[in-house]
Amino acid sequence: MTNGKIDRRGFLAGAAGLTGVALSVGAWKPVFAMQTASAGPLSDLVPAVQRVGHISFTLDERPAGFVSSAVGGSAFADVVNEKVGPSPFVRKHIAGVKYEDITVSAGTGMSKAFYSWIQESFAGRTPAHSGSIAGTDFNFKVIEQRDFSSALITEVGFPALDAASKDAAKLSIKFQPESTRVRFGGGGSIQPGTVNQKLAKWDVNNFKLTINGMDTSFVSKIDAINFKWIYSSFNGETGSTFRQLSEIEVPNIKFAIAEAHAKDFFQWHQDFVINGNNSSENEKTGSLSFLSADLKTELFRLDFSGLGIFALDPDPLLTTAKEIRQVTAQLYCDKSIFSFKI
Repeated sequence: MTNGKIDRRGFLAGAAGLTGVALSVGAWKPVFAMQTASAGPLSDLVPAVQRVGHISFTLDERPAGFVSSAVGGSAFADVVNEKVGPSPFVRKHIAGVKYEDITVSAGTGMSKAFYSWIQESFAGRTPAHSGSIAGTDFNFKVIEQRDFSSALITEVGFPALDAASKDAAKLSIKFQPESTRVRFGGGGSIQPGTVNQKLAKWDVNNFKLTINGMDTSFVSKIDAINFKWIYSSFNGETGSTFRQLSEIEVPNIKFAIAEAHAKDFFQWHQDFVINGNNSSENEKTGSLSFLSADLKTELFRLDFSGLGIFALDPDPLLTTAKEIRQVTAQLYCDKSIFSFKI
């Protein structure tokens, strides 16, 4: 602001609060400021800078816990170009209203209903849920709240795992709402103790991969695993739009294992890829357990079926290498089921 006027940078910063939502704990977020009636028409675009202390997630009007970040959910429209007469200019207008997908990041401590939503989506039942995401200050007073209706999960991402890392692990869940509505401030508060859910420590180095008939004890890294749900839309007799699940995209699984302990994988690769014994009878089953700090308590698990190896790549041969040589294996997977124990 310069000499009592809004400069271009200030205007754009204020306008950003109109077009989208991106909340993360501890991040600075511009939101609408409370203004007096005599403040002037442009004052509504001047944001109050407040720090997000907590992000509450509500599912079907029930508290579901606190997430670490939330982004998306804004309303937008497609711009249609329409040529009218001999004029060299094109008439533009918008067509309909759409809503961005919403992505949240969460670890342990969410409600059973939240994890059940993920579990049912993996089973292909794809239930639609409504709810809200509220960014609050450190005193749990609501800064901004975005309500969403009839949302379907479109992606679930599991973090990259590394036995040598101590980083915290998070799930990434993306969902597609039929509609959203944003509200700013209002003086309401979120009660911090409304979800009776144990918050277990979960780091990316606490995991266990099992594949039937294979020694996986020395698997040190697993790439991030991201599942996607593809829906088809069609119109009903009343003009309503329906969404129906057409496919669950199950990703490949890529991991590193110490070369000295990868004998089983070399033999499987030789038989399955090179010798051509790769029918469904030669595929395997397995699971990936996400564990708590004691390396015994299972928090989440992915069960795999229809596993087939298709690539096995040893580290380059280097005379200067000091690290233990690894082999990177890549497996396809037909189906995966998610379960939770927290």
